[in-house]
Amino acid sequence: MLAKDMLSDVVIPLKTSDEAASALAWMDELRIAHMPIVNNEKFLGLISEADIMNMNALDEPLGNHRLSLTRPYVFYHQPFYDVIRLVASQKLSLVPVLDAKENYLGCITLGRIVEEMANISSVQQPGGIIVMEVNDHDYSLSEISRIVESNDAKVLSSYINSFPDSTRLEVTIKVNKIDLSSILQTFHRYNYNILASFSEESKFDELLNDRFESLMNYLNI
Repeated sequence: MLAKDMLSDVVIPLKTSDEAASALAWMDELRIAHMPIVNNEKFLGLISEADIMNMNALDEPLGNHRLSLTRPYVFYHQPFYDVIRLVASQKLSLVPVLDAKENYLGCITLGRIVEEMANISSVQQPGGIIVMEVNDHDYSLSEISRIVESNDAKVLSSYINSFPDSTRLEVTIKVNKIDLSSILQTFHRYNYNILASFSEESKFDELLNDRFESLMNYLNI
């Protein structure tokens, strides 16, 4: 998935001629904390809700104010993980997407990012979750997959959580099998430290789906 495949048509970029009060109203309606400002097709930068709130005259055009715009963006050909990295590092509510000439193509909203993350994590597919702890030198996704597949199952998704100043990794996998007993026994036999496991029988997927739908409703998707 590339940035150009995730563009949203919900957010219309601001112009410097737009009033500050109107920009605030649009942010409130869309439940976003940032909006792009574009001059013709050129991306000028992002303005935040806090920046507008600090303006003295909200009934004046944005161009009448001294703007200190930030310019975070991704190019249209960058992968989804670059989008996530930018959102996390700069705490953005949307990510502008530019072409090779730095013309504004559109933006990717936080809601769209969460939706794609849910797809990558196979939230909607039935199965079970296994959380394990491994040393970073011992981590091998191919070996983990081989253990899962030896029990007539497949890994649907996986992600890793690392810890500062530690060599341990927390690995979470989702498999396409509800009964995890044989898989867990095999992992124990290979001396894997299993921290937790969940299956549909434990209502984990139902809980995960409920939380995801609640987040989607909050974001007004």
